[in-house]
Amino acid sequence: MKEIIPLEIIEQKIFLIRGHRVMLDKDLAELYEVATGHLNRAVIRRISCSSCHRRSMIL
Repeated sequence: MKEIIPLEIIEQKIFLIRGHRVMLDKDLAELYEVATGHLNRAVIRRISCSSCHRRSMIL
């Protein structure tokens, strides 16, 4: 069973850039316990397959 990550740890990984709250891909992958490359491929696959209104990703 996975342990719960303290809120303070997550908040430290969130940055405010141009009015948007963002997380680095490496930090998000660490939270989900997956490789950064796998996370990025999943995001790209979701963006290309979905009809999202406006999504952007900073690599």
